[in-house]
Amino acid sequence: MIFYRLLRISRTSVRPIRSHSNLRWFGTNCTVEGGGNASFDLDKVKMVVHTLHYSSGTSQSSLPQTPCLIIGHLQLLRNFVTPDNLKAKFGNVISPELFKDAVARLNPGTTADFIPLHLNVAGVAALPTKCSRHNSPSQPHALYNVLKSWDPPCPPSGDANERHIVIVCYPQDVLSLGSAVARCFPLYSAKTSSVFAVKAVRDSDELLSTTPDKDLRNESKENRVVVEFLVAPNAAARETIAVDLAVSDQSLEVISSIAESIRLAARIVDMPCNIMHTTAFVQEAKKVAELVGAEILIIKGEELRDRGFGALWAVGMAGPEPPYLVVLSHRPKDPAAKNMKKIAWVGKGIVFDTGGLCIKTPKNVMCGMKRDCGGAAAVLGAFQSAVRAGFDQELHAVLCLAENSVSSVACRPDDIVYSYSGKSIEINNTDAEGRLVLCDGVAFAQKDLKCDIIVDMATLTGAQGMSTGRYHAGIMTNNERWESLAYWMGKMTGDLTYPMVYCPEMHFTEFKSSVADMKNSVANRDNATASCAGLFIMSHLGFDWPGVWLHIDIASPVHVGERATGYGVALLVGLFAHCSLNPLLRGLPRIAEYTDKMVCRSTPEYSAPLTREAGINDTSNEA
Repeated sequence: MIFYRLLRISRTSVRPIRSHSNLRWFGTNCTVEGGGNASFDLDKVKMVVHTLHYSSGTSQSSLPQTPCLIIGHLQLLRNFVTPDNLKAKFGNVISPELFKDAVARLNPGTTADFIPLHLNVAGVAALPTKCSRHNSPSQPHALYNVLKSWDPPCPPSGDANERHIVIVCYPQDVLSLGSAVARCFPLYSAKTSSVFAVKAVRDSDELLSTTPDKDLRNESKENRVVVEFLVAPNAAARETIAVDLAVSDQSLEVISSIAESIRLAARIVDMPCNIMHTTAFVQEAKKVAELVGAEILIIKGEELRDRGFGALWAVGMAGPEPPYLVVLSHRPKDPAAKNMKKIAWVGKGIVFDTGGLCIKTPKNVMCGMKRDCGGAAAVLGAFQSAVRAGFDQELHAVLCLAENSVSSVACRPDDIVYSYSGKSIEINNTDAEGRLVLCDGVAFAQKDLKCDIIVDMATLTGAQGMSTGRYHAGIMTNNERWESLAYWMGKMTGDLTYPMVYCPEMHFTEFKSSVADMKNSVANRDNATASCAGLFIMSHLGFDWPGVWLHIDIASPVHVGERATGYGVALLVGLFAHCSLNPLLRGLPRIAEYTDKMVCRSTPEYSAPLTREAGINDTSNEA
């Protein structure tokens, strides 16, 4: 019997929920057998994608040579995908009637729904129709889960493996969904069969003794993914991004740039410390500076100690590679043209964290600590995209790079160090090192760079995951407007955030020391530890500092399973979209303002495809 199986996508598995005898595997005469649960490992990289291309409309392709997935909200799949679009992607293999029949059987709720077509060479997926008020309405996490689970067969012939992804969406969702695609295809792989591994060996200046002879290895086909946007007009929108703006060449270029930067950040985080050590990270920063034409300042090793960066030096002095403070600076050519603001993004770049002498338990905690540089990686990637898109304010990326290691000269508990702010710190936990490197970074941004706005981003505390969960970064700030902007821009970009308590008068006493200005770890671990860690950083600016300080703790969302997500790149670019010269980015703050006024609904009856008619475009809700 020939039958068609409907699959519902969840985060951890793909499970068959029912069969349809009146549907068939399109274009085949074979019998399909199945049953039970089909599990997918979402952490497994099915192929290393080398080229990620974004475009508008539907280009000509054919099955089965070019696998194709069409994904979007259910109402758009029903009403906006035309027979011409289907003809371009599927040819005569899948007729419009059969596609319409498949769409009619999609039944998404809180999870996406997916139907494979033509032996999984093609497919159609509907994003969830229900969305709570702290989730992103565009559902980028659901799109990520669908793409990670879709594994079409590769064609046997040709010079490259290519697959197409058609995203049917509204204009304001192009950025978040385009970024979600980039997170699905990490660059780094040390598998000897991957092209990237071969290239990494060829580009490496220090080959490992265990590396296979690169001349004896055959490169496999290059893998490409083409992302095409079908952007639907939102007739009810008064304040939103127009369709022609969302699909303009400028917009697609900036989305492509952000995707490239997301993959750069994820690659840095995924690479182990024997390859991506502090000196290698500096080389990555040099490449970005050269690419965007930025100035670069590098303070290395003992020079940090001599110039007063005592906290950063104390953390990194035991490492096999020296610690660094790296500053990339973008200064517009005509600074007198506007009321110029000075902005600093400060990133924690601990390339590996053993915990120092307060060592982590190796089996349970130490594995995966290569990811402790996620903040600096995101800052570097965001700086690359922001400057390439055009940035009309003075922008600095401050990377605090070190390896928190163990040796005979490692920083000890009870040691007292002096930060660049001039404050003394009693070390009572060498595993609370992130705040030490960041306090020197933010103090430099304040004292030397004279910045008005300082944002620090870090994989700072395990408590962040307990406070705001695996998907939402924890944010805290001395400015309520920036707290609101960071929350809503997280929903717009797909890098979700949620505020943590900011109350220094109640929490900073946790760092009281009898012999120094402060300790570096709290006395009571039950008292808002994620917030306290942020307050430690803020204290080196001064709680009465008149500028804007925003802290973003990304410890949990920086990875999914064993893979980095590139979290933070899109968020930082979105947060400062009002400084961008790109029209798509400049439209984002207007949307965030409208979203702030929307009435959010999350009920079983709310089964619309998350258009903004019930929210952002409802002008009757204006204050």
